[in-house]
Order: sequence, then C-alpha cells, then structure tokens
Amino acid sequence: MLGAVLPWKAVPGAFIWLALTAAGCSMFTLSRRWLSRSDAVVASVVYAANPYHIVIVYWRSALAELLASCLLPLLLLLILKSVDEGNRMVFPLGLVVAVAWLTNVPSAVMVNYSLALLVVVVAVAHRAPRVLWYGALAVVLGAALAAFYLVPAAYEEKWINVDQVFSPGVRPEDNFLFTTIPDPDHNNFNRIVSTIAVAEMIVLAGALALSRRLRRDHKAAWWSLALWGIAAGGLMFPITLLFWHYLPKLRYLQFPWRWLLCLNVPLAILLVMAWRRWVPRVVLYVLLLGVIAVVWHRVQEPWWDNAADVKEMQDAIADATGYEGTDEYVPAGVDPLDLNKNAPLVAAEPGTNLQIRSWKPESRSFVAEVTRPEELRLRLFNYPAWRVEVNHRQVHAETTAITGEMLIPVEVGRNEVMVSFERTWDRSLGGIVSSVSALGMVLWRIMQWRERALTKTTS
Repeated sequence: MLGAVLPWKAVPGAFIWLALTAAGCSMFTLSRRWLSRSDAVVASVVYAANPYHIVIVYWRSALAELLASCLLPLLLLLILKSVDEGNRMVFPLGLVVAVAWLTNVPSAVMVNYSLALLVVVVAVAHRAPRVLWYGALAVVLGAALAAFYLVPAAYEEKWINVDQVFSPGVRPEDNFLFTTIPDPDHNNFNRIVSTIAVAEMIVLAGALALSRRLRRDHKAAWWSLALWGIAAGGLMFPITLLFWHYLPKLRYLQFPWRWLLCLNVPLAILLVMAWRRWVPRVVLYVLLLGVIAVVWHRVQEPWWDNAADVKEMQDAIADATGYEGTDEYVPAGVDPLDLNKNAPLVAAEPGTNLQIRSWKPESRSFVAEVTRPEELRLRLFNYPAWRVEVNHRQVHAETTAITGEMLIPVEVGRNEVMVSFERTWDRSLGGIVSSVSALGMVLWRIMQWRERALTKTTS
C-alpha cells in the first residue's frame, strides 16, 4: 500500500515511522490509566524509541516484529479492562491475538504466553477467576480468526524443511545472553543485544523498586508489569532452557532476546512512574541510548553488508536468477546448495522446441514439441499444491532427488503444459473457520449492542 503512493526507497522509512508511531499511541492509551497526559507522552516516547526498537530498525530490519510491538500495550490494557467490562473484552482481545498471528509468528507466540501469564496475575490480584475464562476464549477466538493462515501453516509444515529453524546458530541455546559459538558475526550481534538487554534489566529493576505508588494504588497493574518484565528477562538466560525445550512452540522464537519486545512495556511505564522528576528520566534514557552508541562503535556497525552485496542481490532479481531464500522453506529433503541458479526455466533434450507463454509466481504455461517421450525439468520446487496439466489433462509430476525440482512427463508431439498453484483442502478449511468465526463475532457484538440499548431504555 505504501509502495502505491510513495517511491520505493521511501517505503521502509515510512513503514518504520508508522510502526513506531502506532507503538507510541498504543503505549499512550495504556499508560493514561495511571499517568497524567504529559507523563503518558514520555512513556510513549520511551517505548517507541527504546533501545531494542533501535536495534530492530538499524541492525535486524525485522519490520514485522517491529509492527507487532504496538499490540503488547493493548494486550495488557484489555486484560485489565476485562475485570470491569467482562466478556465485552473477549472480542477485542481475540482480535489482538489474531492480528499478532497475522503479523509475526514469533511475536504471536510471545503474545499468547504473555496473555496466559497476565490473565493469571490479574485474576489472582482481583480474585476474579472469570478473567481466566475470558483469556481462554480470546486465545481460541484469535486462532479461529487467523485460521485461514494457521491451518495451512500447521498442515503444510510437513512439506518443508521446518527443522532448519533449529539449525546451529539460530537455536535458543545458541542465543541466550552473551552466548558464543564459532561464528564471529553471530557473537558480535549477540554481544550487542545482550548488553542492551542487561542495561534495560538494570533500569527496570530500579523502577520496580521505586514505583511504590503504583504498587499501592494499582496492585494488579503493578504485579502484571513486574511479573511480565521478570518473566521476559528470565527467559533470556540459559537457566530457562528446560522451558524452551518443553513449552509448546516456544522454541520457534529461536532468539530468547526477542522477549525484549515484551520487557519494554513495563520498562517504559515503570521508568516514568518511578522517577517523577524530568532530570533522572532524561539521564536514564540518555544512558540507555548511550549503550546503543557504544556498541555501535565498539562491537558492530548497524549494517555489515557493503554496496557490492546489495548490488549482487539487485542483479539476481533483475536477471531472474532470484535471491537466496531461507533453508527451512524449501521442500522436505532438499538441499538448496545443489541447485543450479543458471538452469533454464524448462530443461529438455536437445532438439526440443520450447515456447514459454507465461511464467508467473502461481502459474506457469509453456509449449514443448518433442520427438520422443521425455521428462521436462522445471526450475521450480515441486510442492504438493502444484497442479500440472498436459494438453488439458492432469498428470502426476515427479520430483528430482536432492534439488526437489519438478519433472513433467510429455509424449511425442506438441504438449501444452499448464502448471498452477491450487487451493488445497487445508486452505479452504482455514478460510471457512475464519469466515464462520468472524460472522459469529459480528452477530455476538450485535446482540451485545441490542442488549445494552434495551437495558438503557428500560432504566
């Protein structure tokens, strides 16, 4: 959408600005429950421009994760409001969960675990066990609304090398704070994010000790922020490795320091709450930014590729060679290192007359005239969702060993070949579940509005 109205070089900057602005607005909405307008603005600025967000922008370019940061303050806000507003919060809370799934999967895993922790804390603090029920409904509703993505993602895992997600270097055990492995680039970045994480934890610890007023006047909120921050920080250390191995889907975060995304919510609020004067606030924030400046110059610069690397990627796209993908998404059992990047779109025996009609992301069409039966090899991974027709008759395509490319059998003469990516049953099922869930929620909201209007009329 941004690319439709802006030059492409301006799109990343515009996206980042919008994501950080959304994060700040989200934090402002949450912090206004306890802070004055000016203090809430400070908390919003601290949250939007916190050190981890700066790392995401300048080192990681994990823009989907950055966008998900705007959901975390809303998560806590809606859970706290569910104590007074009851089941009316189930729909917006479920919507937050659904949007998290559709924005960034690791962030969605953190959102679900954070929701579980926060509803328990709020339910105990307010002695309101119904909050647990609201949280459970929100998790189910969020998954149902996002089912058009989640069902295919779960079912189609067996199509790909998903275990590559846990290859050496990207496993949780390789990425705890200050962990080193035989990879200098990995170690440099881990040192950067570890230093920032420790600096944030020190400030958060001080804020927890000094934010007595919030603890006294808003017990549930203080305990929610405190335990959320402690849990997020604790999961970055090797002592929690057992959790990473056995808690469902937690390993898919890969990097324990990703929990900084959650830790920054209590950090922003409690920093403002603990230090009421402007001078210590500014000093602490400048010190946190100073940590960024130090690692910037002493450990690793924000961008370690050079102009030649970027030009190589640009050329690979321009000449249709394609760019290097991620190993976990190639077909199961395939080694992408063995692929011939210079292979033709369709490889055939000498003397074969080939005419490429169309070569689009989800459809390929070409004509092959052959003098004897043979198998045409396409420069295309053979996933199960591809449907192959030769002369308007569906045929079964084979797969090359090791490289996973598609092999299409053809007979003597003219062969009109059409390859299209079809909608498999798992995608249809997911779409039905999402549609029914969305319709059900709309009807439920209409019933709630009518009931509320009737109550007001009666009273």
